[in-house]
Amino acid sequence: MSDSGSIYASRRERVLEAMGPDSVALLLGAQLATRSADTHFPFRQDSDFWYLTGFDYPNAAAVLRTDGGPRFTLFVEPRDLTAETWNGYRPGIEGAVADFGADEAQAIDSLVETLPTLLGSAERIHHVLGRNAAIDAKLVESVESMRLRSRAGQAPPTEIADPRAIIHEMRLFKDEGELEIMRRAAAITALAHRAAAELAVDGNREYELEAALDYTFRRRGARGPAYTSIVGGGANATVLHYIANNAPLAQGELVLIDAGCELEGYASDVTRTYPIGGHFEGAGKEVYEHVLAAQKASLEVARAGSDLGQVHDASVRSIAASLIELGLAAGSVDAVIETGAYRTYYMHNTSHWLGLDVHDVGSYRREGELRPLETGMVFTVEPGIYIPANDEQADPRLRGIGVRIEDDVAITATGTEVITDAIPKEVRDVEGWVGV
Repeated sequence: MSDSGSIYASRRERVLEAMGPDSVALLLGAQLATRSADTHFPFRQDSDFWYLTGFDYPNAAAVLRTDGGPRFTLFVEPRDLTAETWNGYRPGIEGAVADFGADEAQAIDSLVETLPTLLGSAERIHHVLGRNAAIDAKLVESVESMRLRSRAGQAPPTEIADPRAIIHEMRLFKDEGELEIMRRAAAITALAHRAAAELAVDGNREYELEAALDYTFRRRGARGPAYTSIVGGGANATVLHYIANNAPLAQGELVLIDAGCELEGYASDVTRTYPIGGHFEGAGKEVYEHVLAAQKASLEVARAGSDLGQVHDASVRSIAASLIELGLAAGSVDAVIETGAYRTYYMHNTSHWLGLDVHDVGSYRREGELRPLETGMVFTVEPGIYIPANDEQADPRLRGIGVRIEDDVAITATGTEVITDAIPKEVRDVEGWVGV
């Protein structure tokens, strides 16, 4: 088995141990998604399925068992030379065993009819309901059938549990191999941001910057963007999820770029705000420096033992003071925070988990309390200030300015690591990237 294969095998063993005895887990991979008519979006495997199998082909399922049956079974599309001529290689049943470490493999078309046998004498079933109606119906039918036969000595499962409770807690903690992939993703993202920043000049279109991002991602070996890139010039930067990316850039304004690549399944997630034409000016520079101060305040507390609530609170306090200074809020910092007045201009959280998904899995709380940051956790720190162009309460010079600064942060055995730190944030350094 390859080194990468042993990683997936180790993860499966941890899941099997956590499932407990006499349990069966049914995990479904992703399907092809129709784009239009008979064309599809590029295939992207379900993150949980990828995490446990490394199997990057559509229409597959995995069964993990601790009830005496094969511990790892893959259900896959069989080899089909005609289909492969049109759509590419399939590992097939043989490859599922030889290349992906399955104890046995079967054709995916047999999954539904095989399900009653797979459940066997399991006391507990781990399955995410609601993803496949046919499988859900067969599972419920099988359990009910076993219940009706219970007087004959066949005890039905006592519980259908969600396997994500186990898998997502594992995914929250990245090992060194995962962190290394994320560092490489950050390095590619840095190159892409530089390529886009060089095009942040008067008259260029937002999509030209997006094209530079996409080109660099692919040219450097990434799968592409980890999410739809945001390239918002001028007032478009005040729209949090702006993705039209088709407006012209204007000298003296700012352009907000929120873009990161996906590498070997792992996401990078970075936002920088660049001055169009190469120099921060006037109100744009003021707002930028206030957001940068807020991010620095949050990074100061982003360490093992603190929590993401404290990281957020540091940005909120800094931004509340900034809004008062900018004339966008009145009263004391405490009053602006207590009343929530800051949310008019800073309406999102400062952080989210990062990993195989850009908004990654894992509980933020334990027993009702925010969980402390621990080694292996990776998250973003991304404060911002957004002043809509039609905000009549704001000084006209501030209207239409949006700034966000976002980095990816890992808690490691040696401390806090900002893995996207190669992308500049200080005013002079950012200016050095634009229009070079």
